[in-house]
Order: sequence, then structure tokens, then C-alpha cells
Amino acid sequence: MTDSILVVDDEPHFLDTIKRGLSLAGFRDVATESNPVAALARLEDGEKADLVLLDVSMPEMDGLTLLSRIRNLCPDTECIMVTAINDTRIAVDCIRRGAYDYLLKPVSREDLVFAVNRALERKRLLAVYSMGKAGDDVRDDLPEAFDPIVTRSPALIRVLREACLHAGSNVQSLITGESGTGKELLARAMHQASLRSDMPFTAINMASLAPTLFDAEFFGHTRGAFTGAQSERKGYLETTHRGTLFLDEIGHLPLELQGKLLRVFQEGEYMKLGTSRVMKADIRFIAATNADLTALVESGQFRKDLYYRLKGAWLNLPSLRERREDIPLLVSDFMAKKSGGEGRAGITQEAMNLLMAYDFPGNVRELQSIVASAMNLARKGDITAQCIPAYVHESARVAPTPCRPVAGKAESLFAVEKNHIVSVFESTGRNKMQTARILDIGLNTLRRKLKTYGLD
Repeated sequence: MTDSILVVDDEPHFLDTIKRGLSLAGFRDVATESNPVAALARLEDGEKADLVLLDVSMPEMDGLTLLSRIRNLCPDTECIMVTAINDTRIAVDCIRRGAYDYLLKPVSREDLVFAVNRALERKRLLAVYSMGKAGDDVRDDLPEAFDPIVTRSPALIRVLREACLHAGSNVQSLITGESGTGKELLARAMHQASLRSDMPFTAINMASLAPTLFDAEFFGHTRGAFTGAQSERKGYLETTHRGTLFLDEIGHLPLELQGKLLRVFQEGEYMKLGTSRVMKADIRFIAATNADLTALVESGQFRKDLYYRLKGAWLNLPSLRERREDIPLLVSDFMAKKSGGEGRAGITQEAMNLLMAYDFPGNVRELQSIVASAMNLARKGDITAQCIPAYVHESARVAPTPCRPVAGKAESLFAVEKNHIVSVFESTGRNKMQTARILDIGLNTLRRKLKTYGLD
């Protein structure tokens, strides 16, 4: 392998052990340095390092400071922290400062090689896809698998680009975000963009899975394995072989079952109930949760080792209130799907203003429900403010107008969005920065829209 690795630790024995382990795994370009200041000087002098493994606690310069310096000096270099201190707060701080992974001493050769391969794989994928090549708010270069995710939001597109990088790997991934943000939709897109796209995608809600049924549901069982096992049954691991298993709401998985899941992650093997035959689990795992896993780890409700396994490929979906510019697009998409494209009605400016002003605690799922309900009330006519639920009026602090016929065809969604943006733009005295803040959209996005409207 041609990847260059630099190991920084003040313990000579540890340096020798790590170098030997990496050499046995096929890594030939492995350098070591016992002095953190000297390690930084080597990088400042132009020495190349695709990956740096560094200890957290070292004299002269602590590992966290060195990590920050390396990330600023060599942003393309991946970093893995190694420490004997088992402290979740330190681990979180490392990740926030840009570390790709966090390993506890003593480090097994298996965990070391796994973490190093995963970090280098991410670096190669970043080089291939070049995340910023088309700009933050352009999605033209994303695979078709991501087309079902309707957005023009730079915040979400950045997440999609990151998801695209992970789609081609077998690394366990974690998708976080509020309820209704589209975690399963993203997981399906990642599956469709992977080499496993022709194989099964299985979604499981971990919160609704009875703990007493976990082994039978996941691993399967033979006939007679337990009372009531009248026939052999394939578990999720077998029916999803070579596919993707989506573990939704993994934060609700009981602590006693998390270890069983972790063993499958680590060993890639399992046994059916009622047999000692070992079976291979050739599966890509994608987990999701709306819970704060860091808090669950600190309170002892979620295993640290499972947390670290998942966090390497961590994707956080923005809420709908953080991507309000997508609301008109989503409304159009929901209306088109519900109407089947036959005689699709429009939506009035007043109705759209209500939706744009609402915070959507239920996110995209709530918006879809509101649009479906509004279309039913509109009876194939245009959606007016009266069709929008009262709690949206109240939350948005906009009084509903009396029900009245709409004169003529309602404005198109393009016109509704244009009128809303132009109205805010004019009200700010054509201040683009202020307009972008009020609309909660990127400045480049606003400029492009204003240019389309002939106002730039």
C-alpha cells in the first residue's frame, strides 16, 4: 500500500507495536515520532502524511492541540486519536476538532487496522468525489439514487454529498436528525447508490422490536429451537444477506441487546438459535436515531464501543426550519404525487406564507400531512389559507382569512416563491445579507434567484 502514515506517541514501545501491526497488515510507509513538536515540524516542512495517529496525552504539546494544528495545516490529512483515558467528553472533543476516530489503549490489531482502513477509505472517496467541485448549492453531480430527496438547500446538499461518499463503502453509518427529516429516505438513497443496490434493503424500527424476540428476529432459528418453533425461520441477517439493514431508532435498543449487535458489527458472523453453525453476515448496516446518543452514552444507556463504531460515518440531517427554501419545492412535489399529475391545482400566496412562517416540529413528514389534508379540503381546487390547519395559523401568528372563492387560477409555485422573496428583499431596502438571513437561505442562492427575477 502506498498510503503514508505518521504515528505520534511518547511511548517507544507503543510506537513499535503500532508500526509492527500496520506493517503486518500491508502498510509499508509508516513513520513514527515520539515528540509532538517534532512531528508538527515535519509536517510544516512538507512531509506528506495521509493519516496521523496521535496520542491524546503527551509532554510539550497535548494531542488535542496537535490535532487542531494538523487539521489547520493539512486539512486533507485524516487523524485518529489514541489514548488510555476512557472519557466520553475527550472523545467528543476529539471528533469536534476534526479527528476521524478515537481508539482506546490497549489497541487490538483488528481494531487498529479496521480504523486505519476506514479513515484512508474516506480520504480516497473525498478525493474521487471532490465534495466542493460543483458548489454547495448545486446537486447536479449527485447520483440519480438521491433524486427522491427534494432539496435545493446548501445545508442538505452538503449532507447528501457526504452520504454519497459513504454509499460506496461498507462502513457502518449513523444518520441523526429530528423526527420526520427523512432518515430512512437517505438510507435508501445510500443503498441505491451502492454496489448492493440489487440486493435487499430491510428497514427495522428498533423501538418496536420486543427484546424477547430480538434473537429470533435478527438471527433466525431452527425448528424446535425453543417452545413454539414449529419450523425454521430466517432472521433479518439472513434475508438481507449482501444487502443493507436499516436500524431505525437505534437509540431505543436496550443496553443488553447492544452487545449482540456490536458482535455482528465486529466479527461479521452470527449463529441461528438452535444451531452452532457460524454464518457470515455480509451486510451494510445503516443506523438512525433522533435521540442524543452522546447524552445516552454519558448516562450509561448506550454502549461507548457501539457509539464509536457508528460515529465514523455520521450524517446529521437539518430540520425543515433550517432549510425553509425547500418548502415550495416540497409542496409542489407532494401535490404532484397526490394528484397523480392530473389537473393539479395551485396554492395561494397567503397559504404559502403560512407554511413559510411555520416551524414544522414534525419536519417534512408534517408538511406532507398538512398538504394532503389541505388538498382534501380544497376538493381539487386551489389550496387557500382556509385549508391550512388552525394551529399553523396560530403558530405563524397570521390570522386566517374568511373562506371565499378564489378569483381565477391561483399563482404558480414559482410565482408564490418569487413574490415572497421579492417582498422580503424590498422590505429590507434591497439588503441581500439581511434578506438571506430572514429567508434562512444562502447568500449565493439568493443572488441566483434575484438574477432569475431580473433584480440583480
